[in-house]
Amino acid sequence: MMEAAGPGRGAELDFTKQKEAFLIAGPCSAETEAQVLETARLLAKNPKVKAYRAGIWKPRTRPNSFEGHGQKALPWLAKVKAETGLPVATEVANAAHTESALKAGIDILWIGARTTVNPFSVQEIAEVLRGVSIPVMVKNPVTPDLQLWIGAVERLQNVGIRNLAAIHRGFTTFEKTKFRNAPEWSIPIEFKRLMPEIPMICDPSHIAGNRKLLFHVAQKALDLDYRGLMIETHPRPDEAWSDARQQISPGELETLIGNLSFTRQQSENQEVTGQLRLLREKIDHIDNRLLEILSERMDLVRAIGQYKKDNGITVLQINRWRGIRQDRLQNGLSLGLTEEMILALYELIHMESIQLQERIIHGKNEA
Repeated sequence: MMEAAGPGRGAELDFTKQKEAFLIAGPCSAETEAQVLETARLLAKNPKVKAYRAGIWKPRTRPNSFEGHGQKALPWLAKVKAETGLPVATEVANAAHTESALKAGIDILWIGARTTVNPFSVQEIAEVLRGVSIPVMVKNPVTPDLQLWIGAVERLQNVGIRNLAAIHRGFTTFEKTKFRNAPEWSIPIEFKRLMPEIPMICDPSHIAGNRKLLFHVAQKALDLDYRGLMIETHPRPDEAWSDARQQISPGELETLIGNLSFTRQQSENQEVTGQLRLLREKIDHIDNRLLEILSERMDLVRAIGQYKKDNGITVLQINRWRGIRQDRLQNGLSLGLTEEMILALYELIHMESIQLQERIIHGKNEA
C-alpha cells in the first residue's frame, strides 16, 4: 500500500463539498518547466481556478507523437504547488504512474478515457490507491458504455476512495459531428441518476476539440448542474505540442468564465421554490394522464394484434406506419414540439407496438 505524501493532501478541493461550480485549468501537456510555471502563474491570478492540471503521461492513438515527459515533469508540478498554492492534478494510466505520482506529492489524479475502457488497468490503479486519501477523477470511456464508466468508479470506491468525481469528456462515435467527441448528454445524465453522490465535471476541451465551441459546451454542462469544468489552458495555444486547437490562453479563459451563467441547483427564495413546486405538480398530473393514455393505446394495439392473428395479416403495415409518422409529425410541429422529440417518441411507440403484436401472433406470454 502506498502512503500519500504530505498532510492535508488535496484538501483544497474536496469534490463532495463544493457548493458552487469550480474550475480546473492548465495545459494539455507539460511541455517544459518554463511553460508549466508560466501557465500556473497566470492561472493563479484567477480566483475561480481551484486546481492546476497538466498531462505528463500522454496516451496517444499512434506512436511517434509526443507522449509526455513522464517522471521528469513531476518536479515541475511540485514547483507549481509550492509557488502558487494550487493543488496539482495529472493523469495516471497504470500502477507505476500512480506510485510515481503519489511519491511526488501530486494532489489529484485522474484516470483517462483510454484507461477507463480497461477494467484490469483500473483495478491495478485502485490497488495502489488502497488506503490512500486522495481525490480521484474518472473520465468516461472512449466508447459510449455507461457500465464501464460506473464500474471504474466502483473499483475505486471498493478500495476506500471517497473523494471521487466523474469527468464527461465525450465519446468516439462513427457519426461525424461538429465535436471532436460526441457529448451524448443522455449518458452522463443517466450516470448522475444512478450515482447521484458522484459530482460530475465537464471537460469541454475534449468534447469540443475546437476552442470556438468551448463556451457552448461549458454552458450546457452548467445548465445540467455539473459541479465543475476542466479546461485546457496554454499561454500560447497555437504553439502547443498537443491538442492546440482546443486550448485557450489564460486571458481567454478569464473571458470565457466571465461570460458563463453559473446557476444553482436550488433557490433560497421561498416564493421561487413555491412556484416551482406548483408547476412541477402540474407536470406530475399531466405525466399521469400521459401514462393512462399510453396504456389505452396499447390496449388497442393488443386488439389489433389479435385481429391480425385471426385473419393472417402481417404485423408491419409499412404504408400505415408512413402515414402515422407524417401525420403525427405535422400535428406535433403545429403544437410547438420539435421534430427530434416527435420522431423519437413515435419510433419508440411503434417498436413497442410491433413487439407486442409479434408476441400475440406467436402465442407468447407478453411478460
